[in-house]
Amino acid sequence: MAITIGVPRETFPGERRVALVPRQCDVLRKAGAELIIEASAGTEAGFSDELYMAKGARIGSRADVFRQADVIAQARCLGANPVAGREDLPLLRPHQVLVGFGEPLTALKECAELADAGVSFFALELIPRITRAQSMDALSSMATIAGYRAVLIGAQLLPKIFPMLMTAAGTITPAKVFVLGAGVAGLQAIATARRLGAVVSAYDVRPAVKEQVESVGAKFVMLDVDAQASEDKSGYAKAMDEAFYRRQRELMTDVLREQDVVITTAAVPGRKAPLLITAEMVAAMQPGSVIVDIAAERGGNCEVTRPGETIIYQGVTVTGPVNLPSTAPHHASQMLSANIAAFLRLLISDGVLKINQEDEIIRETLVTHEGQIVHARVAELAGASRAAV
Repeated sequence: MAITIGVPRETFPGERRVALVPRQCDVLRKAGAELIIEASAGTEAGFSDELYMAKGARIGSRADVFRQADVIAQARCLGANPVAGREDLPLLRPHQVLVGFGEPLTALKECAELADAGVSFFALELIPRITRAQSMDALSSMATIAGYRAVLIGAQLLPKIFPMLMTAAGTITPAKVFVLGAGVAGLQAIATARRLGAVVSAYDVRPAVKEQVESVGAKFVMLDVDAQASEDKSGYAKAMDEAFYRRQRELMTDVLREQDVVITTAAVPGRKAPLLITAEMVAAMQPGSVIVDIAAERGGNCEVTRPGETIIYQGVTVTGPVNLPSTAPHHASQMLSANIAAFLRLLISDGVLKINQEDEIIRETLVTHEGQIVHARVAELAGASRAAV
């Protein structure tokens, strides 16, 4: 009997992505799976029900999707959709597989609830950054969209234009853009700002990314801080102590005074975003300059950021956009879908679903299984959380 993959419509407020697009439905059907899509699940991303049916998928109600599917693919599972997503808990059943974003390192209660439901939950945030998993790296895909959109937001809010222009009215000097954090989002922000004609510089706590920053056309800003232990074995930035961040902020104040647009992207998985820009540092910036804080959902890199809002602070515009990938739902869905389909093809062998925990990708991504939280780090955090109560 063929594996059935179900795709429900996203219910998180403002979420416009869909977990699988028609093209990937075709790919998964060739791998031996059947698909059922909730009616209108892809509409906001530009994918009609007719497009799914043309690729052999069935269209049904939400109840149909959860009842018939062996695997549920979502952009936002319960942990990343803790209010509206709770309505799906009664629809889940033991031995069902759930794949999507789920904030496993912070949404500990929701992980426990999925374990109690008997669901095998795979969190896309935990895909290891190894060569074999590159096609499944949904965090990087979504960060690419976020970095691009952040620059467009900054360009729109800045009372200047980005490129240098030679005009009959004189020369217009290019805007100066500073990117804090040179991960995937930061590098995409640099490349986008450069394409728009800005003079771009960047800083990252990891000195090793200097070459990457320069390769996309930015100047790497060096600060006199000790950052030798700033990167973990998976390639993610590590949280540093407060003394480190205090010294970093002191040195960065002078850099910020020269900038027109500052884009902050620094995040540590499972932790509150590090505070990189204090209110005092914002006040020292040029009036009319802009800060785009795309770490707003994690508390923000800027002290005055308000998630989901745009404010004026001491003459500086500070905006904290949230869920940026959803603002470009068509291509965000296309990229996310490719990542999810690649992961599902790892789980499905000869038309049979196999959870092989000897495989590093499967083991590191599996959060709940057979009624338990099986991911070591999540289990440790959940135990500490229960002990604190």
